Amino acid sequence: MTKYKEYFDKMVSENKDAFDNFTKAHFEYSIDPDLHQDMYNIEGEKILKIIHEYEDRLCKHSESAGFGKYTVNLAEKFQDEVRSHFPLIDNVGIIAIKNTFTLKKLL
Repeated sequence: MTKYKEYFDKMVSENKDAFDNFTKAHFEYSIDPDLHQDMYNIEGEKILKIIHEYEDRLCKHSESAGFGKYTVNLAEKFQDEVRSHFPLIDNVGIIAIKNTFTLKKLL
């Protein structure tokens, strides 16, 4: 198994509760984005912190091993692995503005 996949599996297993909550929020968001955007952002913010932490660990490990040139590609592969499991991860943080503007008909 490749190193980035190992780190992904380790990340998910060590943060099982957070990823279970996010998986549920991701599913609900995929069904109705407008209704579930706020909850998706809350759960997604927690997950993004975890993802970035493990991505940093992965890249630091490779840099210290003398593979600094390849850390950009490694980070991209790690992010692609995340997107393969959570295709809507890039929608975390979208602010949904509800249109409250209405026109009233004059009599």
